[in-house]
Amino acid sequence: MKDDSNQKKQPLYVIVLLILAAEAIFILPFVLQRIFRTTFLESFSINDTEIGSCFAAYGTVALVSYLFGGPLADRFKPNVLMSVALVLTALGGFYLATYPNLYNLHILYGFWGVTTIFLFWAAMIKATRIWGGSNKQGIAFGFLDGGRGLVAALFGSAGVIIFSLFITKEVELTSIEERRIAFKQVITYTSIAVLLIGFIVYFFLNFSETNTIDSEKPSKILTLENFKLVMKFKAVWLLMVIILCAYYGYKMTDLFSKYAEQVMNYNKIEAAKVSTYLLYMRPVVGVVIGLLADRTKASLWIVIGFLLMAITSLIFYLGIIDDSTTLLFILSIGTMALGVYSARVLYFATLEEAKIPLAVTGTAVGFISIVGYTPDIFAGLLMGYFLDANPGTIGLQNAFGIMGLFTLIGLIASYLFYKHSKSKIA
Repeated sequence: MKDDSNQKKQPLYVIVLLILAAEAIFILPFVLQRIFRTTFLESFSINDTEIGSCFAAYGTVALVSYLFGGPLADRFKPNVLMSVALVLTALGGFYLATYPNLYNLHILYGFWGVTTIFLFWAAMIKATRIWGGSNKQGIAFGFLDGGRGLVAALFGSAGVIIFSLFITKEVELTSIEERRIAFKQVITYTSIAVLLIGFIVYFFLNFSETNTIDSEKPSKILTLENFKLVMKFKAVWLLMVIILCAYYGYKMTDLFSKYAEQVMNYNKIEAAKVSTYLLYMRPVVGVVIGLLADRTKASLWIVIGFLLMAITSLIFYLGIIDDSTTLLFILSIGTMALGVYSARVLYFATLEEAKIPLAVTGTAVGFISIVGYTPDIFAGLLMGYFLDANPGTIGLQNAFGIMGLFTLIGLIASYLFYKHSKSKIA
């Protein structure tokens, strides 16, 4: 009962701050290039394969950071680590606005791998667990992911507005240099916003000392025994495959604006708006799917999410969608986003179904993440290869074809997980 009373003392603004910080940290490394894909590539004079190699640098550093960020989060208060991470990420944004060359861009993305994962990720997860207490974990993580989608959408909308303000004529009539100047303002103002959020988190993200989850000492977080225990669960291996495939699908949303511009013949501002509007789906999907999952099974909705992704991937791969089928394009990317966001929201909501002991939750999440988030390393390179080998429609079709293979594997794994979760065997 003590825990319950402490939970009531945690104010709503704390989860709001967590949501704001949890997405702000990823705006500079990921969201800006997702919304302004072609403008980003033009501004830095790089191609899809080269931006993919930057993400590979990020993912390689992040891979190690997932494992070792946890013990760090148990030694320092969440607000300290998160604020430091946000400030350092923002400083990286100011450097990004100088348009560094490709070599230095790799270093910057590696640096962001440290700030966003090693310093931030585990601290954010821990802070969310603290806010949720023992009885509100589902609500806490549901709010977190859905809210992050709304924050990303708001940042995206602000970025499109700023970009438009610094374009004085029809965007297609502007030179690359004029678009570079406008995009630099987007990067700069975004960096300022991330910096301010970092300071706000430091001063206002505080918890009562009695409402913390400290059942394990820092020195016991990483133990061989825990890893051996986690690896005995069949569900852990299935969840590893599920997250890998679902996260690859999420990375593919980076190409929506590129498809809108190169296939649907939208201009750069219109294409950026497409990605931004889709981001507004994420909070709605997060809340609705979360509620449905609580009333049924989370794994069932992951199966449905993969099914939607598989169908729409096939539609894009077959080249059915072109500039004469605008409605089908809108319905298809909306359906694909619904599938992607559904699976993403429920990533770790299945741990209870998997019958994984609460005491080794952190170890399980870290172990699963090592493989589950490897698309950070190879997704950009893989997409870049197909896009650069056949620029335009054919390259995009091939990229969605590869996504179809991943979603098929994810569909099989999620169905096996669903069947396994109905059994009494761990």
